[in-house]
Amino acid sequence: MKLATLNDGTRDGKLVVVSKDITRYCAADNIAPTMQHALDNWDEVAPKLQALYTDVEHQTVPCERFHEREAHSPLPRAYQWADGSAYINHVELVRKARGAEVPESFYHDPLMYQGGSDDFLPPRAPIPLKDTAWGCDMEGEIAVITDDVPMGVSSEEAADHIKLVMLVNDVSLRGLIPGELAKGFGFFQSKPATAFSPVAVTPNELGDAWKDSVIHLPLNVDYNGEAFGRANAGLDATFSLADLVAHAAKTRNLGAGAIIGSGTVSNQGPEGDPGKPVSEGGLGYSCIAEIRMIETIADGEPKTRFMAPGDTVKIWMDDADGHSIFGAIEQEVVQA
Repeated sequence: MKLATLNDGTRDGKLVVVSKDITRYCAADNIAPTMQHALDNWDEVAPKLQALYTDVEHQTVPCERFHEREAHSPLPRAYQWADGSAYINHVELVRKARGAEVPESFYHDPLMYQGGSDDFLPPRAPIPLKDTAWGCDMEGEIAVITDDVPMGVSSEEAADHIKLVMLVNDVSLRGLIPGELAKGFGFFQSKPATAFSPVAVTPNELGDAWKDSVIHLPLNVDYNGEAFGRANAGLDATFSLADLVAHAAKTRNLGAGAIIGSGTVSNQGPEGDPGKPVSEGGLGYSCIAEIRMIETIADGEPKTRFMAPGDTVKIWMDDADGHSIFGAIEQEVVQA
């Protein structure tokens, strides 16, 4: 099934069930007023939401037109947002740009940082930027939302706790990252508010594209109206999303509504190389930092600038028939 949260002016919005083609919705507040309430009571609530989803598909209940611009992030705020590193190719490229080696442990022990979860951006909200010197970058990712996850679960057990899947624009301020990491205490100011897709879907909604807790479909990223990234989320994933959930739960319980991200979706080239831009027949990139690193290797310096006010980014994913699964994150950078 497909769920969304309408931005009705309240802090946590209103839960709705969305049709498969993302054109219609039916309010679900008689079942669960908010997405968080549904996740807190998932075993009881999910069958009722599924029944309503079936009714929406069969058009046996009154529906209204679903406008993606009226949606908030599926969870407008969350108790937990932790972002991992499923795609080590991205880590390799970005660390090369900083002149840093990738430790061997990164290939079996995922990177993960704890992001700010008290204030997510709606999927069509602007990205506020105070200073272009901060190096504003998009990062196209996948994320999952869990129910209550007990401490110490295995990856196999963690897979059963994944209840919803969505897309992410994990905005990064690249100019602030080196200074923060040099302090040895991790990201904070360099990771501003995150945006998620208008719609979150249950894993079974993805059909055969959901395998081993990885989505085997391209993640589409357009930058200023042109194709920038078409990386396949099913390729080059060193860790699955279940692996990342288990990693997050190694030393703590995860509360219902915890969001765990994949990190930037990133593919190698056909020869194990960094790959080419979409304009040159490659799969492109899900963030600007990767292409800047490749330009630096080729030309001694990057040519592609980071984002500035007026720049736009669109992130979405289509199914095998070319239909949008999650709706689209569409954002413009604006002067804060």
